[in-house]
Amino acid sequence: MAKLKNYNVVLAHFVLFLTFLIVNACSTTNLHVTRVEGKLIPIASDNKESSEISKFIQPYKDHIDKDLSTVLAIAPETLDKNGVWQTPMGNLFSQVVYEKGNPIFKMRENKNIDLVLLNHGGIRTIIPKGNVTARTAYEIMPFENSLVVIVLKGEQIEELLNYFITENKPHPLYGMTFTIGKDNVAKDILIQGKPFDRNAIYYVGTNDYLSNGGDNMVFFRKGIHKYDLDYKLRNILIDYFTEVETVPLLTDERIRVEK
Repeated sequence: MAKLKNYNVVLAHFVLFLTFLIVNACSTTNLHVTRVEGKLIPIASDNKESSEISKFIQPYKDHIDKDLSTVLAIAPETLDKNGVWQTPMGNLFSQVVYEKGNPIFKMRENKNIDLVLLNHGGIRTIIPKGNVTARTAYEIMPFENSLVVIVLKGEQIEELLNYFITENKPHPLYGMTFTIGKDNVAKDILIQGKPFDRNAIYYVGTNDYLSNGGDNMVFFRKGIHKYDLDYKLRNILIDYFTEVETVPLLTDERIRVEK
């Protein structure tokens, strides 16, 4: 009987020990990062693997380079970003966005874009005199921004004008002209050649970044409605360059300053 009792005690201890092991095995262990190591793997060296990779991608690279280097148009003069209230680059870019975007908006919504406002900083380079290629468009607009149309009330158009004057930057503008009075307030405001009506609504073309209040253009966030045309500004430029033989130098005065 004593031997059986001792056996039961040993068995009980064994069961407890086994249970302890199982519980510990199933418990969650909190791991912590103590060290991060990195290794530089060259892809452009003289080893066999790199040569094979280069050989594989070379046809694709050649094809892309050919497409980007194809001459689409000619620029008789350099179009730069220099200017106080407007620039040759800004004038062209905003007008091209209107000319290419408005037919699409008209077809989809049976409405017309009234004006286009972009940002000066969004234009990353100039159009140099000479050949204009698809690569030129990529250099001007390397971002993935798309054209959107925002419906603004008259009061937001006034905010837009105040922003323009306060910022004192040559943001690309098309479809609207105005005079900056001696009191630093906009007057003689025309939209599509018609006097500005504070009680009207206007369809303003811009890019998706600005439409969300980028560059402090918060008035766009107050828009009644937003239409996404799913048309990248870069592609707008490429399509325009493809259609014209000569890139014009637009120097028309869209913003005047009262003297």
